[in-house]
Amino acid sequence: MLVRIHPDNPQPEALKSVVEILRGGGVIIYPTDTVYGIGCDITNKKAVERVAKIKGLKPEKANLSIICYDLSHITDYAKLGDNRTFKIMKRCLPGPFTFILTASSKMPKIFMAKKKTIGLRIPDHNIPRELVRLLGNPIVTTSIRDEDDIIEYSTDPELIHEKFEFIVDCVIDGGYGNQIPSTIVNCADGGTEIVREGLGDLSLLD
Repeated sequence: MLVRIHPDNPQPEALKSVVEILRGGGVIIYPTDTVYGIGCDITNKKAVERVAKIKGLKPEKANLSIICYDLSHITDYAKLGDNRTFKIMKRCLPGPFTFILTASSKMPKIFMAKKKTIGLRIPDHNIPRELVRLLGNPIVTTSIRDEDDIIEYSTDPELIHEKFEFIVDCVIDGGYGNQIPSTIVNCADGGTEIVREGLGDLSLLD
C-alpha cells in the first residue's frame, strides 16, 4: 500500500489512515528529515518484533530508536539528566539528531531487555511528528538501507514501495529522502559523545 502525503502540509485523512494501520499493529515506512525509516507503534510487541525481523535482528539486540513529538514527550520515555543536556537538545531538535539517553520505566520491556539506554529523535519533518501526535505513542525508527554498494540509503519512495510492498503494511510517499542519516549523540552519561556523524550541525552541540 502506497500512501502519498504532502511533506509540508500533510492531509489529515491520509494521516488518519496510516495511524489506523499503526494502531492495528502494522509496520510502515515513512520519510524523515534524513533517510526513510521503518517503524511501528512502540507499544505493540509483535509489530516491534516484525521490524526487528525485517532488519535481520533480534528485538532485544536491535538498537532501535523512537520518534517523539517534542521535548516534553521525550521526558516521558527518557531521563534528560542535567540542564546542559536539555539545552543542547533544545537547540538541536527538531532536527537531524538522534540522542542516546537513559530510558525511563515507561519504555516497553521489549526495548530494554539487555540495555538501559534508548535513542530518541524529533525529526524536522511534519509527517512522522504528526503520526506520533495522532497515535499518542512514539513510533519506532530504524533506517531503510539499500544493498547497492554506492547508494547506502534508498531515497525514492516508489522504488522503496516496489521492494517492500509485500513486507510492510504501508509505504508513505513524502517525496525523495536524504542519503545522509542523523548524527547520533550519546548523552546518557552527561557528556556529548558523537557516536556517528551525520546530517546534524555539530556546532549546535557546543
